[in-house]
Amino acid sequence: MKSHFTFSRKQRNGIFLLLILIVIFQCIYFFVDFSPKEVPINQEELSRFTKEIDSLRRIEIESRQPKIYPFNPNFITDYKGATIGMSNEEIDRLLTFRKQDKWINSAEQFQNVTKVSDSLLATISPYFKFPEWVTNPQPKSNPSFNYNNKPKTYAQKQDLNTATALQLQDVNGVGKVLSNRIIKFRNKSKGGFIADVQLNDIYGLTPETIQKITNHFTVKTPKAVKKININIATIDDLVTIPHIDYDLAHNIIEQRQLREGYKTINELTKVKDFPVNKIKIIELYLHFEKEN
Repeated sequence: MKSHFTFSRKQRNGIFLLLILIVIFQCIYFFVDFSPKEVPINQEELSRFTKEIDSLRRIEIESRQPKIYPFNPNFITDYKGATIGMSNEEIDRLLTFRKQDKWINSAEQFQNVTKVSDSLLATISPYFKFPEWVTNPQPKSNPSFNYNNKPKTYAQKQDLNTATALQLQDVNGVGKVLSNRIIKFRNKSKGGFIADVQLNDIYGLTPETIQKITNHFTVKTPKAVKKININIATIDDLVTIPHIDYDLAHNIIEQRQLREGYKTINELTKVKDFPVNKIKIIELYLHFEKEN
């Protein structure tokens, strides 16, 4: 044991120095105040800075939100409806309404059809953009030049495929917007209209307005169309016809096989999802020869 407590002079000096350091550090720890000094705070400056930070945060949050641009509610898709906050049921009600070839012409009608809440309607209705003829119908400046509603004979009528926008505007109820829309639709395909019934495909033309137009205009030089034999047509043939998509073309061919061919256009009305209200237009592109 004695060997464990025998130290040289240097070792004793080291132990003594260590004890002194321990005592000094203990005294410093107990008697010296190391707590941080209070920093004076200008509450007014702090409040102003906090408000500025909050304002910048709100601006950043708003900038991240998707922006809504003016749109026609008649053409809302599933994606568009979801982005503006509509439920699936509300979107389905709108799409079902549009499949009937009906149009939304006001915010009130939009709510009646879709059943959206008042709060959502108040949010999105400022962005509704309806055609000018709906939002700002203008009476004819000089109605004395308008055509009357008495129909003309075929010889007296002007050719719808050569009529100008100004001539169409002479019809009561047809303004600049509608007349330009008719000309644009006519010019989409070389040769123009095939028959008067195609006017039903032009957005904004009511049955009454179409009747007024056809009282004074008719297709005298119809576009030449190579009609498709419904009884041998393929899916790719059928989808070239307006208002027939791939699903409907498949249904038509499936029904054709069950019937062993179609004899009349009216038999197509039995096909699932066939647009009965467009049958006169679809008929322009078809004939019904039996397959050999």
